[in-house]
Amino acid sequence: MTGRQVVVTGATGFIGSAVLRRLAEQEPGAVARVVSRTQAPGAVADGRRVGADLADPVSLHGVCEGADVLLSLASYIGPDAGRCEAVNTVGTAALMAEARRAGVRRIVHLSTCAVYGPGPHRGADEAELMPAPVSPASSSRLAGEASVLDAGGLVLRAGLVLGRGDRWVVPALADAFRRVPARWDGGAGTGSFVDVDDLARLVVAFALGDGSAATAKGVLHAHHPEPVRNRDLMDALAGHGVLPERPAADWPWARCLEALARTPGWVSERQFTLLASDHWYRADAAWRLAGMEPGPGPLDRLGRAAPWYRERGALPPG
Repeated sequence: MTGRQVVVTGATGFIGSAVLRRLAEQEPGAVARVVSRTQAPGAVADGRRVGADLADPVSLHGVCEGADVLLSLASYIGPDAGRCEAVNTVGTAALMAEARRAGVRRIVHLSTCAVYGPGPHRGADEAELMPAPVSPASSSRLAGEASVLDAGGLVLRAGLVLGRGDRWVVPALADAFRRVPARWDGGAGTGSFVDVDDLARLVVAFALGDGSAATAKGVLHAHHPEPVRNRDLMDALAGHGVLPERPAADWPWARCLEALARTPGWVSERQFTLLASDHWYRADAAWRLAGMEPGPGPLDRLGRAAPWYRERGALPPG
């Protein structure tokens, strides 16, 4: 099937821009509307951009008119609880109402495994965990999922996303390593990660695919199925020159938390725990339903993003 009309929100963001590139490669001309608060240079040169803001539900009126597919990729993950509610909960509900009004047949919404809370989590699938979010961002994103499911959409809960444009995960690891220059509890913690381009492949497969990809609904985990061990990730980052050296000393968890607390930086203890301890989730089902292989894994993709990470260093998001 060709000529599908696809609406993409959050298209100027880290993940949204990767999805736009994938759409252009897989089905040129498929994107009918790029919905964003800001212009994406070069992405919509033919005027297909629609200015709208999830925090302003009135601005969303008509954005889904005539569309076959909605890719809901926009979110706010900052500390402002009011904006989290306005964008992730109220804004998502308004967008879903527009999709239903316009008769959109396929909805794919990007969420996060952070809705599960602090963990530890070790290999659970989508049905085995009860969400227990602890931040305004993850709480509001969980609330936003409900309107997607009510609209018959598919929710993809992603793990930690790596790649050029990542302003949070690797910069946070670099900040934490500066403050805690050791293997964190032996570096044994495992997490769910995905390269941004692989995540884009998965999103587009559910947007445009046939068979089980076309009929998938509910909640799926969206990251590489193989968890990444913290020591392997840190060694790989050092090998690419993103970290100044490989962690050598092995510090127990209590000492790590003490060092983090007494050394100034921007990564919180909650964020450090998410990055360094066990937070991994089964994701086989998403790739199987999408009918595609996940590829070699995020560590093998790091080289492409290394220049970005070396330039950015441990700067906080923003």
